[in-house]
Amino acid sequence: MSGSNSSDGSFARAASLPPEGQGDHHPLGLTVHTLPEAADAVASVQRTSHGRWKMLGVLLICAAPVVASYLTYYVIRPEGRRNYGELIDPQRTMPELTATALDGKPAPLASLKGQWLLVSVAGGACDAACQKHLYLQRQLRESLGKEKERVDWVWLVNDEAPVPTELTPALQKATVTRVDGAALNAWLAPAAGHQLADHLYVVDPMGNWMMRFPAAMDTAGAAKAKRDLERLLRASSSWDEAGRPGKP
Repeated sequence: MSGSNSSDGSFARAASLPPEGQGDHHPLGLTVHTLPEAADAVASVQRTSHGRWKMLGVLLICAAPVVASYLTYYVIRPEGRRNYGELIDPQRTMPELTATALDGKPAPLASLKGQWLLVSVAGGACDAACQKHLYLQRQLRESLGKEKERVDWVWLVNDEAPVPTELTPALQKATVTRVDGAALNAWLAPAAGHQLADHLYVVDPMGNWMMRFPAAMDTAGAAKAKRDLERLLRASSSWDEAGRPGKP
């Protein structure tokens, strides 16, 4: 009968199908076998993302003290407070120059990094204005008390003239080095209408020129300059220490 034939044919087709789970193309089989691969890929992406965030966090932690100190000095300043020195914006990074000590030995200018620098510039003959600056540099540094060890006073000689021997005793605690004048002019600069030798300059431990004191500074001006230096030293106390890294 037709009903019987239909039943026999349906049974035959059912019997010819492979048992459940044994077909190569069964949807459930594909799903089961691909889940571990997808999970591994997701875990790999998560590990990579976590590593990047962790590295970024370390960098932020290292940079935070320096950023905070500059924010304290440049941004979060009490109303009515004024600097005596002129802040340099943008700051100028110390150039890669080879300087020469008074004994003739070459030394990279970058060897001065690692300390706050109070800098004067003048020819080797050192006229009266030059000698006044050297005196003010020494007095300013000494007036900082225990913090003076974080500051070096530096005389950059910008010509080939010999330094008078009578100045030698007064320069025992100074750093005196010759630098090419033209190259120096590309780093430090005077205020409009003045010469490079008219000012004292402040350079931070990273080698950035960041402040210039007014020309013709007298003792009253030196007292104001001292307050600026004290503020800078307080603002950087969390990350700057006396002495250059790697040196006693």
